[in-house]
Amino acid sequence: MSGPAKPLARYQAWTRRGDFVFLSGIIAVDPSAGTIVRGFADIPKDAAERIGATGEFSVDAKDGPILAQSWFVLDRIRATVEDAGGEMADVFKLVQYFTDLAEFPRYNSVRRLFFPDTPPVSTVVEVSGLMPDPLVRIEVEATAYIPPSG
Repeated sequence: MSGPAKPLARYQAWTRRGDFVFLSGIIAVDPSAGTIVRGFADIPKDAAERIGATGEFSVDAKDGPILAQSWFVLDRIRATVEDAGGEMADVFKLVQYFTDLAEFPRYNSVRRLFFPDTPPVSTVVEVSGLMPDPLVRIEVEATAYIPPSG
């Protein structure tokens, strides 16, 4: 499940324009397996524990979907930026789409793990739905500045 984002349809996961790298919106879906991240069980155990899995069904059933999807999306951004030759510190802009803005604080707690120092500039938008399924709760697109090395 690790690795760069893969598009669900016919478009690029990322493109470079000079020193700028633009990532398509990333959702918590593994297109090769045809699965949607639904909760802590769908991400690595160490990641689930790091982002707040408690082992208590009543808590994990409520918080698990947005926390797990947030981790998955941000981890795909990390892997995609690395595939483009950069690192998370190179990401300077995020656009975050939520089907329920009330979930932003939980997402933000996960985002802090990926951007512990200076967070990127951000836009946060509530939308009525995300493709390909109503279970998808968040989509994030990113822009990074990655000058050629050497």
